Amino acid sequence: MYIGRFVVVGPDVGAYRVSSRSFPNRRITAREDALTVGPTEDAPETDNPYVAYNCLRVVDTPTSETVAFGNGSHVDPIAEKLEMGYPARDALATALLALDFEKDDYDTPRIAATIDADGEALIATVRRDALLVETVDEPTLVATYEKDTPEAFDFDAPSADVAASEALESEFEHAVCAAGVVRTEDGFETAIDNGGQ
Repeated sequence: MYIGRFVVVGPDVGAYRVSSRSFPNRRITAREDALTVGPTEDAPETDNPYVAYNCLRVVDTPTSETVAFGNGSHVDPIAEKLEMGYPARDALATALLALDFEKDDYDTPRIAATIDADGEALIATVRRDALLVETVDEPTLVATYEKDTPEAFDFDAPSADVAASEALESEFEHAVCAAGVVRTEDGFETAIDNGGQ
């Protein structure tokens, strides 16, 4: 089954996976304050605005450290609102409502998730017919296609490396690259799996 890009999040673990039929020549790179999806060196040139973006950011909020991740440019305003002190629910809802679903041929939903240092995890999506923001207490997945409503998902990774690899290797079609994150006593640990790219 092809479900497109997806996030999975629980109180202690999360992952984001790029799955693509149209733009498979992409990888995730670590920058100073973010994990960033972008084209590989051999990727054909494109003016598609949805190909490159920060997919994961760990930010300091007024109360704790929080991680935000998702499938597009909305990750930055979510992270910025968290830094300003917005509750995670409000940061997700306002950023997704402002940017809305992607204006491409498929009306692709935007998906996102957050985890804070206390283990509060939220998952969110905005699609043509709905804006959903939910608190979750077990691993939950939402995707851009087919599974565009949050649903429970069997996902138990002890480390960020395993989270990224499990996401990349999950049964859904057209895997490209993935990012993983886990909550630890010392903060958030992140990892990347580019599948050998």
